[in-house]
Amino acid sequence: MAIKITEECINCGACEPECPNNAIYENGAEWRFSDGTTIKGSYTGKSSGQALDAEAAQPAVSADFYYIVADKCTECKGFHDEPQCAAVCPVDCCIPDDSHVETEEQLLAKKASLHA
Repeated sequence: MAIKITEECINCGACEPECPNNAIYENGAEWRFSDGTTIKGSYTGKSSGQALDAEAAQPAVSADFYYIVADKCTECKGFHDEPQCAAVCPVDCCIPDDSHVETEEQLLAKKASLHA
């Protein structure tokens, strides 16, 4: 499953540089599938099933605190032993997202599609 950032976030930004998939964005910031990945052209999100232009700016998920794009989050599978955002968060607001449950195999497949 993906990780999500809860409203307890203090906007410190410690998590953002730790994400190997560039799935974490500052509150209010637009995001793109192409940010920090090798994706070009049309890409279908593995979690949402939604096809989007990888280069097109998508609306921010949160205007109040840092957020994680579930379609880009792999819980750091294939990179680290644990989600790095959760490891560095000083207020423990990076938690599993029950709305986006995925197996380890699915997370590794998502990683492979993001970094072909």
